[in-house]
Amino acid sequence: MGEQQPSRVAVTDKAAEMLRTLREEHGPLMFHQSGGCCDGSSPMCFAKGDFITGDADVLLGRITVGTDEAGTPEPIDVWMSREQFALWKHTHLTIDLVPGRGAGFSLESPNGVRFLIRSRLLTDEEDAALGDSPAASVGARLRA
Repeated sequence: MGEQQPSRVAVTDKAAEMLRTLREEHGPLMFHQSGGCCDGSSPMCFAKGDFITGDADVLLGRITVGTDEAGTPEPIDVWMSREQFALWKHTHLTIDLVPGRGAGFSLESPNGVRFLIRSRLLTDEEDAALGDSPAASVGARLRA
């Protein structure tokens, strides 16, 4: 087996379980991590395509917590504002799930829980392997 490529984003088991539930209810999912204050800096989960990304966003990475109807692993894109990425490019983010209700339109809110980012600095090895670029340079426009 080959060595696994380092990533900028991961998910806890609790968060993965909630994401599988949300996937059953809403279809394919995505996250956007904005750089606002208060709950504006929380990771927001949307049905894929319900949040429009653009030139001001970068694809930070993808997490896989389940499969689609054909049994194919289905990645969940994790986006971040380009401006925030410039400040957080040396940071690894883990999406976790905690009790409580956050503000905003994130899909988990009605369940009495909210997603939360836990962060750590990348190791020197991870930082060197990942470089200063996100997973993709420009956000895709998901709707015409």
